[in-house]
Amino acid sequence: MSAINPERRKFLGKTSAVFAGLVIAPGVLLYDFAHGRAAGEAASGRVRWGMLVDTGQCASDCNDCVSACNKENGLSGGTSATDSQWIRKVELKDLRSGRTTSLPVMCQHCEHPPCADVCPTGASFRRADGIVLVDKHRCIGCRYCMMACPYKARSFVHEPLTDQNPDVPRGKGTVESCTLCVHRVDRGEQPACVEACAKAGRRAILFGDIADPESEISKRIRAVASAQIRADLMLNPGIRYEGM
Repeated sequence: MSAINPERRKFLGKTSAVFAGLVIAPGVLLYDFAHGRAAGEAASGRVRWGMLVDTGQCASDCNDCVSACNKENGLSGGTSATDSQWIRKVELKDLRSGRTTSLPVMCQHCEHPPCADVCPTGASFRRADGIVLVDKHRCIGCRYCMMACPYKARSFVHEPLTDQNPDVPRGKGTVESCTLCVHRVDRGEQPACVEACAKAGRRAILFGDIADPESEISKRIRAVASAQIRADLMLNPGIRYEGM
């Protein structure tokens, strides 16, 4: 387990001032500047945010969702072992038919997240509305959560960060992953990847409340055959894939 380095102490000192007075716990907002919510107001357990990805509309040569994620969250866009990747495009091939399928893979926002189970400090947690997050103040960089994640969806920040999006606090020596753009969701907006996909005319990603039977995403899930990645693990991910 690595010790906290001077750069990380500097990050924690700066962000502590920004988030002074904020109590972070499962079900409580990590980003309290969200419009329409009082600071510290709990996320509702009556909601579960999720996505349905139509792989039939996801083209192998399109990376708009990845680019939008990188821009929104201040990621470098690099793909080396030391670069953070919150979404990556994956190509699947059916060996019997030869058919290939392209799909984005990110944190699957499990109902039973193994990353939270193994975290020794409680830094990895699931909000009441189903969004899985990392509390940067509690993360000690042990990376147990990275080993526990069956989707390989988490990254470790190796280098100092500059010019960050103030809506998306990040820090050297901590683990991070897709947040479903929680800062946008809490303002009533769509995640950046969903918005970018729609602007490109593909509309391959549908975002919404999968706990609401009357929501568009719930109706779609009932109407089409969809699958979860590694459903056999019984983690009940919030991300579903149509045509996979």
